[in-house]
Amino acid sequence: MNTLAPRASVLDALAPLKTWWPIVLGLLVLYVPTYWVLAHGLWNSDDHAHGPIVLVVALYLVWQQRAVFMRDASAVPTRGEAATGWTLLILGLLAYALGRSQDILLFEIGSQIPVILGALLITLGMRAARALWFALFFLLFMIPLPGFVVDAATGPLKQYISVIAEQVLYAAGYPIARSGVMLTVGQYQLLVADACSGLHSMFSLSAMGLLYLYLMQRTSVARNLVIMAAILPIAFAANIVRVMVLVLVTYHLGDEAGQGFLHGFAGIMLFVIGLLFLFVLDWILGFIFPDRPRARAQG
Repeated sequence: MNTLAPRASVLDALAPLKTWWPIVLGLLVLYVPTYWVLAHGLWNSDDHAHGPIVLVVALYLVWQQRAVFMRDASAVPTRGEAATGWTLLILGLLAYALGRSQDILLFEIGSQIPVILGALLITLGMRAARALWFALFFLLFMIPLPGFVVDAATGPLKQYISVIAEQVLYAAGYPIARSGVMLTVGQYQLLVADACSGLHSMFSLSAMGLLYLYLMQRTSVARNLVIMAAILPIAFAANIVRVMVLVLVTYHLGDEAGQGFLHGFAGIMLFVIGLLFLFVLDWILGFIFPDRPRARAQG
């Protein structure tokens, strides 16, 4: 008799989750094929290698807030919340159908957010949506940038990076000249390609920077705003460092070294440098805007 009581209590505790099993199954049916295509395509490129990281982090953030799924049976969504949820769910499913049928990843991947948000509002209400807002927001960084955004931003970024890299290295005494986005150093010519524009690195560093702010839970609004405003300039500066390192490697070690392993390693170095800049900036701002994590302050 006594052994049945703990088992019953566990079943009672898991009872609120039964509403979500069909929803989870539906999400898996919809998006596992999408993830499969991404894992064998887009995520294999350097520009979109952050995609699986974003997905894992979003799932971890949901797991952190798993208590919201164990809601009291009496806590039902309001009629307005349910109506908003159904609207978002229908719009999300339509976007998924369009993206899946027409091979438009912007719609197919982006539909996750309204679909999941709609399901949350229908079943759990606005309180759960607020608890999971950052996990849903973070999924935005899985969505590939639209082509017109990439085309509009890549050209100017390559131009600025080429100019700055040339001026800095010339001031340092290197025999470097520039023609458009072509850098000539010594006997070597290096083209600042689209991948060197830093656009996608800005995108991925923005994701990590906002995640850092969310996890740190700074209570100083000014400190948060300064860090958010600095994310893109930091990514831009880190990419300039990357290009200059590749130029120097090519000049001193030859073209094979510049285009070989060190070329790929420079991309990793770019990301590490960007994060280090961000951490150092946050450390400096700690002296100007003394702060501590909100969770500890409230604990």
